[in-house]
Amino acid sequence: MRNISTYHAGELTVQAQAGVQTEAAHLTKIIGASINPTARDFLRTQRLAIASTIDKHGKVWASLLTGKPGFVQVVAEQFVQVQATCGKIPNSDFTIPNSIDIGILVIDLATRRRLRINGKAELKQNGRIDVQTQQVYFNCPKYIQTRDLVAESDRQTAIPEVYSYTALTPAQQQWITQADTFFIASFHPQSGADASHRGGYPGFVQVLNATELVFPDYTGNNMFNTLGNIAQYAQIGLLFLDFACGHTLQLTGTANIIWDTNRIAQFIGAERLVEVHIDRVLETTNATTLHWKFGEYSPYNPK
Repeated sequence: MRNISTYHAGELTVQAQAGVQTEAAHLTKIIGASINPTARDFLRTQRLAIASTIDKHGKVWASLLTGKPGFVQVVAEQFVQVQATCGKIPNSDFTIPNSIDIGILVIDLATRRRLRINGKAELKQNGRIDVQTQQVYFNCPKYIQTRDLVAESDRQTAIPEVYSYTALTPAQQQWITQADTFFIASFHPQSGADASHRGGYPGFVQVLNATELVFPDYTGNNMFNTLGNIAQYAQIGLLFLDFACGHTLQLTGTANIIWDTNRIAQFIGAERLVEVHIDRVLETTNATTLHWKFGEYSPYNPK
């Protein structure tokens, strides 16, 4: 585990290139290893989380986890248990080691609150995930579109079906270009796994072809956890969620950060771009019985 008062070399490199070293240094104080009372109260009512994990081949995945209110349960100051009723952590052979790096983003779309929990996890035979926390902190509400959780689907008996691809189908490309939200998983060999959120108006993610896409990086909290990880470990995972129907689209591949001003100028409000090369696609129908109704776009979305 890294010293929480410092950033790793990748984060420092991106912070320096963006010119925000001073701002980033002041933010280390929000990161702790323990779950404070505010975070504990937040977790009691939450039903949606995104997990970042790494399979045995080094591929990074972003996975949807949902459950009953409080399915991410605080057992001790540095220990949580995740008992998801919907969601499966993918890996190459559907076997994962006993102890893995994990990043968990617990997000409340209705209130735009989100909590990051990073640490070491053990996957139990009953599907429960035990997590020893190493980094816990709240994030700002920027670029989160509000959505209200509606009643669970009448199709609760519908069995999730998983389809695997090596490139995006035309329908999947359309799904991505119409999305206003996605989640991103990244990893650093010393600091572990991390899950984060990205949002904007529909079309902010551009599909270049069946195996490549690009998206803008807007002004954020200046910590650059995700981009710092990418700078040193290019493997990432993306998750697109069909909020109305409960289907998911997971991509795994590699990413690189683009600082070219001519390309950046093509995206309104972008400070940088992230280009993704896709290695594998998993589409899951009926991934969750939970559905959300759209509320409003974030006032921070660049127009």
